[in-house]
Amino acid sequence: MRSRWGDAQRGSVTAEFAALLPAVLLLLGCCLGAVQVVGQQVRLADAAGSTARLLARGEGSGAAAGLVSGLGLNATLTVQHQGEFVCAQLRAVSAFGPFATVGLTFGARSCALAGGP
Repeated sequence: MRSRWGDAQRGSVTAEFAALLPAVLLLLGCCLGAVQVVGQQVRLADAAGSTARLLARGEGSGAAAGLVSGLGLNATLTVQHQGEFVCAQLRAVSAFGPFATVGLTFGARSCALAGGP
């Protein structure tokens, strides 16, 4: 014999799961997007360091631009000379869809002592 209480609760777990699932998926998407954004920033900072060292060794701006474009970051390169240092500044628009539509840009700057090995 069934009780009325059991019949009233039947299907409530399914309804709660259906209500919670979109929120969990949204949270998961935001976390994955944040990981992608941080990864892009790290790649950009690493590329800025490599580019600054390349320029400090005396390579031309063309070689530095080729390095940046070869990494597939879609970044713009700005070279600055500050005393004995050569600085490379990279700026790129976010590759993550929602942030790209807003126009979120990342930047990284690195300097190296000119005339190094």
